[in-house]
Amino acid sequence: MPRKTLQFAALLAASLLTLHAQQPSNGTPPEGRAAPANGITIPSVAGAPFSATVVIESQRYWPDGSVEVRRTINLIARDSKGRTHNETRRLMPESFHGSPQLMSVRLFDPESRIRTIYDPALHIARRQFIPKQPKAPDFPNPFVHVEDLGATTLDGLPAKGTRRTFTVSASAGGTGEPIEIEDEDWYSEDLHLNLLVRHSDPRIGMQTIAVSAIKREEPPASLFEVPQGYKILDVIPAPAPAPATQPAPGNTTP
Repeated sequence: MPRKTLQFAALLAASLLTLHAQQPSNGTPPEGRAAPANGITIPSVAGAPFSATVVIESQRYWPDGSVEVRRTINLIARDSKGRTHNETRRLMPESFHGSPQLMSVRLFDPESRIRTIYDPALHIARRQFIPKQPKAPDFPNPFVHVEDLGATTLDGLPAKGTRRTFTVSASAGGTGEPIEIEDEDWYSEDLHLNLLVRHSDPRIGMQTIAVSAIKREEPPASLFEVPQGYKILDVIPAPAPAPATQPAPGNTTP
């Protein structure tokens, strides 16, 4: 299974990498036939700059036995400061040729804690302060079977594979039989990033996300800035620092 998955991701990336992530769309998406597709989460890690493309394929299973396949490709990047750039483009049918329409770009600056999402169609950028959240404890889930898939090399980087399988009971699955939902990911310690992710639900379909064309160099600074001509909305400033506590009378230190 891992070998087939990796081969599929490599072939998919090779077929779509000719679509430059910053080119304008070469066609108009058919009405009602395209949907935006979020890609992969990029941790804000300083000192590990890179840029890459994310190839997404979604297979949807229909009751008549047919399978609808849609694809897209996004650009992602992170600079030495840990700032991130993450695109969202439309999932397009197999018959579509060109660069999928850019729906939005998400930027995050870990120093200011400002997240910016800008819309190329409306030329509007929305910014929001994101406070740090305490890390949730990682409790094992007794209903999830975790399998170590070993190690492999993806795009020249070592990656560790993990498969998590969740079984839905026959009474809850809606099909009269138990259903197994699988999540498989291949994680790169070098980039602190999943290079390959696969989610499979036999009731709905399967989605594969593959990171490829990785460049281990400083990306252009412009990737982490809102382009000229955008209107900035919803700016939420960082919380003001707490006022200094005044010492109580008689407790002043000379």
